[in-house]
Amino acid sequence: MTPRLASLALSHFRSHRRTRLEFDGRIVAIHGPNGAGKTNLLEAISLLSPGRGMRRAQAEEIIRRPEAIGWRILAGLAPDHEVELRAEPGQPRTTRIDGKAQPQVALARLLRVLWLVPSMDRLWLEGAEGRRRFLDRVTLSFLPEHGEGVLRYEKAMRDRNRLLRDGVRDARWFDALETQMAEAGHAIALRRAEALARLATAQDPDGPFPAAELTLVDEGPAATDEELRDALAASRNRDMAAGRSLVGPHRADMLGVYAAKGMEARLCSTGEQKALLISLVLANARALRAETGAAPILLLDEVAAHLDADRRAALYGELAALGGQCFLTGTGAELFEGLDAQRLRVTETEGESEVAEVD
Repeated sequence: MTPRLASLALSHFRSHRRTRLEFDGRIVAIHGPNGAGKTNLLEAISLLSPGRGMRRAQAEEIIRRPEAIGWRILAGLAPDHEVELRAEPGQPRTTRIDGKAQPQVALARLLRVLWLVPSMDRLWLEGAEGRRRFLDRVTLSFLPEHGEGVLRYEKAMRDRNRLLRDGVRDARWFDALETQMAEAGHAIALRRAEALARLATAQDPDGPFPAAELTLVDEGPAATDEELRDALAASRNRDMAAGRSLVGPHRADMLGVYAAKGMEARLCSTGEQKALLISLVLANARALRAETGAAPILLLDEVAAHLDADRRAALYGELAALGGQCFLTGTGAELFEGLDAQRLRVTETEGESEVAEVD
């Protein structure tokens, strides 16, 4: 049975000095004025998955000021797990699952968390790094081992880049690191391709949100370990001049196309680009539900405000059909009319957030 979030306690986490919430399993609709601390709640939940969460913040940045005594998240997962995240000033974040210290990657095997936040609205217009990050989050949701593979690849690449910048010419040093990069990089490419295939299968071309065709491009040679290793070796002189590795899956990009129109996502209107993102997140959730038997936790920050009434109703219908936990934020309670949800109101007084459940 996939755990669900039953309770959440925050201590000195951004604007939340002390907040404790219990969830009844329904969709959670969170409303309140801008700056009250709604998104901070979603960020705390996003940290229950590997990585730096939906804001990609360093642990030090999250500490509530001016106290600066460190922050703590305690999450109760039904039926019988507890996750504690903690960070002290000047110290990295620590993770404990059921009282035992664990690496962050262990969270991926416990909870699946997906999110859509306003900063992602520029996904189709920004550089390739943002699209790679989006794809790797999708891949990690399907294949928890992907996170460990990416870490192995990036560590070997950092070591290789150090040799390049230092002007080291000893081929034996490069051979060992390039073998590690090739093995991990080939696996990364295979997992990404598998994740895209699962997304494609789960998209609904007749649904209320447009289907997107996704393709990996500029990935470089990764058909086999040997091919990638040979390409890295052949690129040493060019890489040394650049001071970094110019070949491998860390250079890949993801091309998105509005399937029904045959138009690249970057050329679509702002509304169409948002609809494509919603479609992909929903497809990701449907695919996970089909695979695991339970929908992931969805975090949708300020999504409803950018949809007209018909599209909002369509989104709420899709979320109800998924049957999983979903947390939505918006400035007004009217955005969630007609939605069967547990409703929370967030207010802020003198820099401190307060959360109350409302009827």
